Amino acid sequence: MGEARLRDDRVAIRAALLQLRRETGLPVTFGGPVLRERRLQLSELVGTVTNSLQGLAVAPGSGLGGKVVALGRVLALNDYPSARGITHDYDAAVGAEGLRAIIAVPVVVRRTVRGVLYGAARSTASLGDRALGAAVDTARALEQNLVVRDELDARRASVREVADAGRGAWTSAEWEEVREAHTELRLLAQRTEDAELRTRLQSVCERLAAAQGPTGTPLPAAALTPRELDVLACVAAGCTNAESASRLGLRPETVKSYLRQAMRKLGTHGRLETVIAARRAGLLP
Repeated sequence: MGEARLRDDRVAIRAALLQLRRETGLPVTFGGPVLRERRLQLSELVGTVTNSLQGLAVAPGSGLGGKVVALGRVLALNDYPSARGITHDYDAAVGAEGLRAIIAVPVVVRRTVRGVLYGAARSTASLGDRALGAAVDTARALEQNLVVRDELDARRASVREVADAGRGAWTSAEWEEVREAHTELRLLAQRTEDAELRTRLQSVCERLAAAQGPTGTPLPAAALTPRELDVLACVAAGCTNAESASRLGLRPETVKSYLRQAMRKLGTHGRLETVIAARRAGLLP
């Protein structure tokens, strides 16, 4: 795992832990990424009063977190010190923080455990369905954000490789790859609930759209709305109105309406003409 991706993962995990604490009311949440050799590192702590868990490296299969990494599923303990079915390699660290009831949820990305989120209380308790449901929902939302971040990084790397080969030497196939990346990133931006990530994705889309440079008269930035651009990006990728609607989560009639509005603003009369006009204006790659 690269340093940049690891840093981004830790930021995302901390945000998820803050959310988990709000959603469950549990006083302590903590967790971290899974590194090489499937070793979990506890790097993010919320609500702790000691540093006993900070930086703790948990081996796969060991303790509660290690078992979660090994099995890839949620585990909950009502009383950690007396729990059977786990090893107690980390009792000293857990005991120093006074934790008793603990839930641990894996963060699984493309069938690989990428991290673990914990929620804990300092008294024995039966962790109810509400806490378990909130913990799972928080982990699933984090998984989605990590998938989007990975896709963004991969697409940026792909575009950078094409750019390094020399803009003037780009082939039609390479431009189609850029355009497909642009379409996918616009769709990802619409799906993510992370506002900061959405802004980053939209910024990359704008850079991709400007990569070829306007070959006609540029339009004002606000000439087309984000949704109109989303529809045009799908049309440019060869989608029918029904396919565009499915990809964007809209009705076909709504897609037609956005397309008509784009045509009116660009002064065009057909799908292909509209896409060409948007490219000439630097709105699409």
